[in-house]
Amino acid sequence: MYKKIMVPLDGSKLAECVLPHVEAVVKGCQSPEVLLVQAVEPIAIPYGREAAKIASVEQLAEFETHHKSEAEKYLKEIATQLGRVGTIISTHVIYGKAAGALSDFAAKNDVDLVVIATHGRSGVSRWVLGSVAERLLRSISVPVLMVRVPGY
Repeated sequence: MYKKIMVPLDGSKLAECVLPHVEAVVKGCQSPEVLLVQAVEPIAIPYGREAAKIASVEQLAEFETHHKSEAEKYLKEIATQLGRVGTIISTHVIYGKAAGALSDFAAKNDVDLVVIATHGRSGVSRWVLGSVAERLLRSISVPVLMVRVPGY
């Protein structure tokens, strides 16, 4: 039924709670492709007096490059773990605000299903910080399997 399954991860153990669910979905489908995706968000540069305290543009670029390479390394480790389910697994590090970048990626890559963890925020913290999973759910037109992190 599903040919391309997108699994957004943020590098946390909480987000990885979706992996057993991904394995179960893969077993129920005929050779789907699993796309492991991590969004690296741009660094916000402060204005005014705070701007004087930041590093140079070169240092910021180096920092972002480091984040991207760490994300690639992390996704390859997860791909190795998932490799035992016997399906095609690809890794993708994308750049931009997480919800929007993930939504764009899903559309451009003809994703059939998204499997994502919710980190269990509620109340004021959810209102202030928002929920990538919720924004993604509202912005794409494919099924989304949201897995609540155990214990939250």
